[in-house]
Amino acid sequence: MDEIDRQLIALLRENSRTPLATLAKKLRVARGTVQNRLAKLEADGTVTGYTVRLRPQVEEQRIRALMSVAVEGNKAEAVLRALRGDPAVGALYSTNGRWDLVAELRADSLEAFDRVLGRIRLIEGISSTETSLLLSTHKL
Repeated sequence: MDEIDRQLIALLRENSRTPLATLAKKLRVARGTVQNRLAKLEADGTVTGYTVRLRPQVEEQRIRALMSVAVEGNKAEAVLRALRGDPAVGALYSTNGRWDLVAELRADSLEAFDRVLGRIRLIEGISSTETSLLLSTHKL
């Protein structure tokens, strides 16, 4: 990956729907160059997809939280598989320190969130959890 690839990725992070011609103009390269580089970045797994970001107000009725998870022994892969399959889990992160994983959780109500917590705490291999509700967003 060279500087043009890094600049291309930066532009796509700002707006992944930017037309190829616009990207080419901003990078001062040919449209075909952008298309080829993007295809290469997708093929080698550097770019794995494109997404939509919503303003926090769009989902303001949803309960959001971060759950720190401690995993027993060598059961991390099994726990990750179980968490990946849960629709309330938006993202998973491996961490160092006291907690092995951090999960972003979402639910439509406190009652639904309580069910999510209960379901996750029953996953075999989880020894303990600590959950913090996200109250407000200050930067996106």
